[in-house]
Amino acid sequence: MRKKIVAGNWKMNKQMEEGLKLTFAIKETNKNFPEELEVVLAPPFIHLYAMEELLKNQPNFFLGAQNCHEEESGAYTGEVSAAMLASVGVDYVIIGHSERRHYFNETDTHVANKLQQAIANDLNPILCVGEHLAIRNDKKHFEYVQQQIENTLFSFTADLMQDLVIAYEPVWAIGTGHNATPEQAQEMHQHIRQILQDQYSKSFANNLTILYGGSCKPSNAPDLFQQPDIDGGLIGGASLSADDFSAIIQSF
Repeated sequence: MRKKIVAGNWKMNKQMEEGLKLTFAIKETNKNFPEELEVVLAPPFIHLYAMEELLKNQPNFFLGAQNCHEEESGAYTGEVSAAMLASVGVDYVIIGHSERRHYFNETDTHVANKLQQAIANDLNPILCVGEHLAIRNDKKHFEYVQQQIENTLFSFTADLMQDLVIAYEPVWAIGTGHNATPEQAQEMHQHIRQILQDQYSKSFANNLTILYGGSCKPSNAPDLFQQPDIDGGLIGGASLSADDFSAIIQSF
């Protein structure tokens, strides 16, 4: 059975006290949910050490980071390596988020290098892929996402990617007023799984967790999570509210 995951990406939000209060509220509100469901909290870097203490020995709760550098170490002022993340108890790391690609000009090559670092340091990578509105309107979205996957993953063997998670971000449906229907989301998730089956194996593809990362909230989470190839969500804004995030967790 594939893992189900609800991951909260806080982005650049929450000061230290606010972050600890939010973590405690989420933890206390969600004490009973399916064993196969994992809840991942990905706060800004400043919260990681303190939150690891809060989540320690909490079944089903895992700590995530929003990014890592593509090099092991060196003179990269302001950056954080995968090894550093592992040293403070991080379990998951988000790689190639659409905002990193857009605002920080991260290419598929950068993303592949970061994946290498995550794998080398026993972190579970959450690889983000997805298309912008112009690509969707040109009906090139399947081709575009396939190219992202080929460029970032195909240099790795299946054995190295047993802990990989993919998050599909329809960038056109994030804060734009456009909404991806559950059927549109399912269509792309199925396409991603087929790409991986063709390159690796049916077993590998069927066991890979694929998350939906496009404006998932309590109102649409149940319909999304009922789709056969959607295994959870990478949650942005709704993860900043304990009530909203908890409602999404309880949608399974």
